Amino acid sequence: MLFRDNEAMDALTDAFAFLQQWLFENLVQPVGFALGQGHLLETAYEGTGWLVVGLLQIVVMLAVIGPLQKRWPVEPMADARAVKVDILYTLIHRLGLFKLVMFFTLETWFENSWGHLRSMGLPTWHLDQVWPGVTDQAVVSFVIYLVFFDFVHYWIHRAQHQSAPWWALHALHHAQRQMTMWSDNRNHLLDDAITSLLLAAVAMLVGVGPGQFVAVVAVSQLSENLQHANVRLWFGRVGERLWVSPRFHRRHHSIGIGHESNFEGRKVLGGCNFGVLLPWWDMLFGTADFQLCSDATGVRDQVEQGRDYGQGFWAQQRLGLLRLLGRA
Repeated sequence: MLFRDNEAMDALTDAFAFLQQWLFENLVQPVGFALGQGHLLETAYEGTGWLVVGLLQIVVMLAVIGPLQKRWPVEPMADARAVKVDILYTLIHRLGLFKLVMFFTLETWFENSWGHLRSMGLPTWHLDQVWPGVTDQAVVSFVIYLVFFDFVHYWIHRAQHQSAPWWALHALHHAQRQMTMWSDNRNHLLDDAITSLLLAAVAMLVGVGPGQFVAVVAVSQLSENLQHANVRLWFGRVGERLWVSPRFHRRHHSIGIGHESNFEGRKVLGGCNFGVLLPWWDMLFGTADFQLCSDATGVRDQVEQGRDYGQGFWAQQRLGLLRLLGRA
């Protein structure tokens, strides 16, 4: 069985490599030469892999998740403009524009910093080498890294909610009153940059291969698109405890529930249902809320006090920085 799984994984890898090579040769490489950036083609080839992932994700969103939203919506579409802005966020991230900016602004600093730590003796722990012959099998190592990075992301997500400065940025994600499959990438760019650098650092520490890391991110993002979808869907009493559903994650976005906790009779930063893929961590650390309800989404001060989180992309980014500085 494991042999057949590895064959299937190899077939998917070959198909992906073909698409990456074709797109690179017919689009990315000619553009690179036309812009006089031929010296960056090796990096551009790696970036083409992310572009292929993003295009495939958008196809699945439109072909699968979109029809689900139309068939079983939680609420009617009331704010089309807000959804259009979320689509822009998705295209910026899934088509590689965010990663391109990260490359030209932070990549050199990150590589130099990591090289310095390596020279000081910082080791790499290869999780897929724990049990040679078993954990280094393609499917097994993929599952190991998927679970591991979900654990890491759970704690990053909790920090986004429990650190006041970080919440000032992350609150933008929760300020969407019209949740759809496009809402996952609705984040402040600085919030995304911090999260990306943390995950990249962890990836370097545990020795995950580039292909495995791309696969883990791809599955995670697509699942998050479904979680944010405007679809009345849950996975049953058992399934809800195995994988994060749209119902489970909507609870995380519910006004005054997903971003607040009670402490000595008052509301403080906190919340529930921080799991990105797996609800296991919420169950283990006491932050799971499995109530079967579909409450309105948003942030309390946005709804009760009329706090402005911005309507357009640039307004949202500007107000996020002002909140971080305590000026909005």
